[in-house]
Amino acid sequence: MAKLIKNGIIVTAADQYQADILIENGIITQIGQSLMLEGAEIIDAEGRYVFPGGVDPHTHLDMPFGGTVTADDFETGTRAAAFGGTTTVIDFCLTNKGVPLSQSVQTWHAKAAGKAVIDYSFHLMIAEINDDVLAELPTMIHEEGITSLKVFMAYKNVFQADDGTLYRTLLEAKRHGALVMVHAENGDVIDYLIKEALEAGNTDPIYHALTRPSLIEGEATGRAAKLTELAESQLYVVHVTCEEAVAQIAEARNRGVDIWGETCPQYLVLDQSYLEKPHFEGAKYVWSPPLRPQFHQEALWTALKNGQLQTLGSDHCSFNFIGQKELGLGDFSKIPNGGPCIEDRFSILYSEGVTKGRITLNQFVDIVSTRSAKLFGLFPKKGTIAVGSDADIVIFDPAVTRILSVETHHMQVDYNPFEGLEVRGEPITVLSRGEYVIENKQFAGNPGAGQFMKRKTYPSASRTALPEKADIVDKGATHV
Repeated sequence: MAKLIKNGIIVTAADQYQADILIENGIITQIGQSLMLEGAEIIDAEGRYVFPGGVDPHTHLDMPFGGTVTADDFETGTRAAAFGGTTTVIDFCLTNKGVPLSQSVQTWHAKAAGKAVIDYSFHLMIAEINDDVLAELPTMIHEEGITSLKVFMAYKNVFQADDGTLYRTLLEAKRHGALVMVHAENGDVIDYLIKEALEAGNTDPIYHALTRPSLIEGEATGRAAKLTELAESQLYVVHVTCEEAVAQIAEARNRGVDIWGETCPQYLVLDQSYLEKPHFEGAKYVWSPPLRPQFHQEALWTALKNGQLQTLGSDHCSFNFIGQKELGLGDFSKIPNGGPCIEDRFSILYSEGVTKGRITLNQFVDIVSTRSAKLFGLFPKKGTIAVGSDADIVIFDPAVTRILSVETHHMQVDYNPFEGLEVRGEPITVLSRGEYVIENKQFAGNPGAGQFMKRKTYPSASRTALPEKADIVDKGATHV
């Protein structure tokens, strides 16, 4: 059934204006004033913003780690994402040395099949570079449409790849048009510091942060940037937490390096002191890189405002406090790394960013949706409100004030890291390709309705990496 969204304020990365949106067969077909279509369902968005659905570029659903598996799978995780205003997620497909890449991808397809309630895609982890991997990469990129490759510089003896693997991945990415992503921490130094702490009897959660200092995140970020420059390739640094890493990214961008940076909501509003909570409660806040002393928050907000960081991922990797985080009792290095953030990413950026004057409404849309869609080859199908785009739309009430809590969230996990945080604004209705996923704050979607999105290569995607000005004319005008 066709839908007609009326009376709302449409906000994209480039524009803000009042207009109607006509949706037919899951696609936006008209944007204009006083639109009418006999038989169309009318959705009244009076007094509300109409945003493009959020694109979360960084999730870990149904992921094994540290002897357990994340609490949220593709059904519960994508449902929570939709409640939070996100309509597309890009999840990390883990691989193992000696196992064909195609086998790992099929494993991830099986995890999502019949479960995802919104659209999704995958990043592909690269643990090694050899003849077998080199032979498979063209198929993964050009036929599977998985156009981003993840390399870990941390988690020694688990995920960590050496610099040679990173450099060769950068070269292959340049050759085939993929975007390389790095978890930028110095895993060798961290491994030494962890052993040193445990030998000294320092086992509490706070030592997770103290053995992963911001200096070595900055060092790894700078190293990855220089390898990217040497390879004349492209790089995306995930979950940036500190001023040292921001400085390395900014310096590299000033030299003309094709490098981008992502941060996460937890690093914008939480700080290292949370890991000192008594009765092992600090374990709830163990993720990597760790939370930093509070002064780093301002560096991250400034970087989002001035464009040195461009995206916000949730890094959603949920483990229950009871029974999962508790695996690290007596040894902080055994606490499963990760936290539940997929549902609150959108609202935290709006509340802490827009309402407090740190970023503009257009920057909010760019950071939470458009830029990720562009960088990862989904734009303009995703990430904007334009004629011909998928009708992935969030109707958002900016007047609501609410408290984030485990009592009201929809993630399948027994705590909320933002417990008690007051936020302004709430997604009210969420459409994915024109169909309700959330209707008047109630779940209306269907497991399995989400589709896997094959993505464009980075060179074709990066041509749209700068914000574009859209034109509008009354009575059914189009955006181009």
